[in-house]
Amino acid sequence: MKTAISNRQAEIIAASGRILMEKGIKGLTTKCLADEMNFSESAIYRHFKNKDDIIILLLHELGTSTEARLKTVISKTKTPEENIRAIFKSQFTFFQENPHYVIAILSESLLDSSDAIKNELFKIMQFITKILTHEIELGKKHGHFIKEIQTTELVHIIVGSFRLCMFKWKLSNFKLDIEKEGLKIIDSILLLLKNK
Repeated sequence: MKTAISNRQAEIIAASGRILMEKGIKGLTTKCLADEMNFSESAIYRHFKNKDDIIILLLHELGTSTEARLKTVISKTKTPEENIRAIFKSQFTFFQENPHYVIAILSESLLDSSDAIKNELFKIMQFITKILTHEIELGKKHGHFIKEIQTTELVHIIVGSFRLCMFKWKLSNFKLDIEKEGLKIIDSILLLLKNK
């Protein structure tokens, strides 16, 4: 998929975000989009083949922005513990500002969607797994983290806890202070990981 998107595609993605917030993933239809943007459905088809293509681009944009943002957050001068905390602080802040992405990535129906949609979700997951694996391995190497638990299992625990935080936030209709609550969980996990 190309990385550059047109201004109109960006507008459609932004409108998709608004619809996701109001109506969820099932409410995101080309008819709703056309109504939201005050133009015909056929105008949407000039920019996207179908609803799946809109979701694919939305997830692609999420993945691209996540990679760029987190690469700038990680610092070689910080400890792995500080980097992991900074990664999740950045994630919580981003999702607080863009909650429509949470609706998309936590949608069960997307897991039964096209291979292209699943591929975009998988790429995001792979990137997060890769950077967490690197930081945990570094932490183990320098004696910051315990070595008794395999890194892959630690990544699962951290990502699973993050996902649960997002799910609880979504269920609260985004009323929880996700950054505050989420960082409490991450800090607790980092405390458990510390090599005493």
